[in-house]
Amino acid sequence: MKDSKITKKKSSKIDATKKLAEKIKQQALKNQQSTTTTTTTASTSSTTITPIEVNPDEELKFKSFSELKLVPELLESIQSMKFTKPTPIQSEAIPHALEGHDIIGLAQTGSGKTAAFAIPILQALWEAQSPYFALVLAPTRELAFQIKETFDALGSTMGLRSVCIVGGMDMMDQARDLMRKPHVIVATPGRIMDHLETTKGFKLKDLKYLVMDEADRLLDMDFGPALDRILKVIPTKRTTYLFSATMTNKIEKLQRASLHNPVRVAVSSKYQTADNLVQSMMLVHDGYKNTILIHLLSEYEGKLIIVFTRTVAHAQRTALLCRILGFNAVPLHGQLSQAQRLGSLNKFKSRSANILIATDVAARGLDIPSVDVVINYDIPTDSKAYIHRVGRTARAGRSGKSISLITQYDLEMYLRIESVLGKKLPKEDMPPKEVLDALHPNVDRATAEAIRQTKELHEKRGKRRNRDDADREER
Repeated sequence: MKDSKITKKKSSKIDATKKLAEKIKQQALKNQQSTTTTTTTASTSSTTITPIEVNPDEELKFKSFSELKLVPELLESIQSMKFTKPTPIQSEAIPHALEGHDIIGLAQTGSGKTAAFAIPILQALWEAQSPYFALVLAPTRELAFQIKETFDALGSTMGLRSVCIVGGMDMMDQARDLMRKPHVIVATPGRIMDHLETTKGFKLKDLKYLVMDEADRLLDMDFGPALDRILKVIPTKRTTYLFSATMTNKIEKLQRASLHNPVRVAVSSKYQTADNLVQSMMLVHDGYKNTILIHLLSEYEGKLIIVFTRTVAHAQRTALLCRILGFNAVPLHGQLSQAQRLGSLNKFKSRSANILIATDVAARGLDIPSVDVVINYDIPTDSKAYIHRVGRTARAGRSGKSISLITQYDLEMYLRIESVLGKKLPKEDMPPKEVLDALHPNVDRATAEAIRQTKELHEKRGKRRNRDDADREER
């Protein structure tokens, strides 16, 4: 009898233990499901994108900047810059940006992207008036200076302080500029990272806005590690704008790492050229390429022309060739100092030199609305680079013309470009044979002289570099 009672008591304890274990198990499952749901929701909220495809032909979201609730000082600057009607990317992106959303803007160069992110930042800055308010990252020095010019013009009546921090300039001068506590910093990633690591007292812990312009090119140019380091030292609680010509896998990863619940605004999801651009090609013999170029420059005398070459040596030599033959030409390439590059650009913009001989450093980002003709002296190896090159003309509603010189060695690359364009380019008529024959001997002599001068220039640069290296070693 006693044993039976003990057995029942044990059985009762076991049942209670089992019930408790089951209860704990059920509670644990419930908590796990709750955590999973929360994590999923959080993950979804951080990566959810509201896609907005913008048809440039459709009615704009707002037709005049005066419809927006912008401060009068900003409106005054917009009007003085003659921004009468917003572009499609501005019309769709600015209202979302003014509401505080992160933005992914997909649009080609020349679409008005800079104003699309500058206007919301300046509107927010009017209320905050705090230093180190916004950081804009750009892939090239030229684009960085151009973005700064736009900010300066839009913020001219607001007391805006801005600075451009790029390579090729004195670090100490830049450090002094940063210590003056500018509101907006426009920079290339490598140089701003240098200052974050070495300039005492310079921090971006209170940064409110981050812009990555031409983000696809930032990543193509191997700025990825610098971007990662920048993202680690700036606040996670900020507003971020990412602008790019295309949405690549690298951009997707960057967006997931740095944007919170962004609105994606895409004006054009595929590569295309402007409708008002007349494109053509000319089949040329390699030995007559310079002669045909000089003939074309004579044909379009007085027009604003950009001639694109594939290499720095070609750009330098061709600029010298043009100058020897009496044309007002200036070079633009990566081996020039920053002062020389800006000097060439300013001469071209002011028309004191109407011909710019450039590598692909000028293919993207530069906003020179009145370029009449683009000549591809060398065909680019990348089809997308062709789109960007010819996009330097036919901007802001103007018409433009592009001519590509195709030799027997360029046919494969040319066919790839036609495939991307989805159409064949019409053939440009060759100049009459008698005209080329009369011109060729003079061009040949001038080419030989240009090659000699180019070689001399390289030797001088080499000696200067050696002297600089020796000086550094002595110090």
